[in-house]
Amino acid sequence: MATPCSACHKLLQMGTKIVAVGRNYAAHAKEMGAAVPTEPVLFLKPTSSYLENGGTIEVPHSLESLHPEVELAVVIGRKARDVPEAVAMDYVGGYAVALDMTAREIQASAKAAGLPWTLSKGQDTFTPISSVLPTSMVPDPDNLELWLKVDGETRQKGSTKDTIFKIPFLISHISSMMTLLEGDVILTGTPPGVGPVKVGQKITAGITGLLDVHFNVEKRRKPESC
Repeated sequence: MATPCSACHKLLQMGTKIVAVGRNYAAHAKEMGAAVPTEPVLFLKPTSSYLENGGTIEVPHSLESLHPEVELAVVIGRKARDVPEAVAMDYVGGYAVALDMTAREIQASAKAAGLPWTLSKGQDTFTPISSVLPTSMVPDPDNLELWLKVDGETRQKGSTKDTIFKIPFLISHISSMMTLLEGDVILTGTPPGVGPVKVGQKITAGITGLLDVHFNVEKRRKPESC
């Protein structure tokens, strides 16, 4: 396994936003009953949703399960605005594996009403993430195997080679609309195989040959009344 870079990990503490790419694997779009996009489907997640390796994912009070989605996270290394695709990789500071935790019931209701996905994607602990690997340890980010297991059973396994929109295009496209700052993260989409995890289960995930992460799933505690 590769050794994460402590200096790189500090990038996450500097970031201002998480830009997530939806339906970036055609097979995942199809399993969700959605059209394969012709341009990136983007949404934002707050950095307050980060959860470090070994932490506990919290299922909100009103829900019984969440859907984890394993993704390659691209960590921006310097300010990027209107970046040409040809030089976009120069703006990458490192890589990580992350989970885009999704409250599917909330998301389905939001979609049906034409509302944003924020509540289904951005709650506390909804972006579990690994330490950051320097770019030198990831020579070919377009050929990485991502995997996710629940209680030891494989749920997701896919390769970043199957992404519809590649990293240079995503950086160029996103930076043409919003400035990416040092430490910002792009979640590049999830392969097929998503499904629910429930309270008491354990999630492991990783990038084959590079790193892995593990998380418990518990019910969020209700705040004590005053």
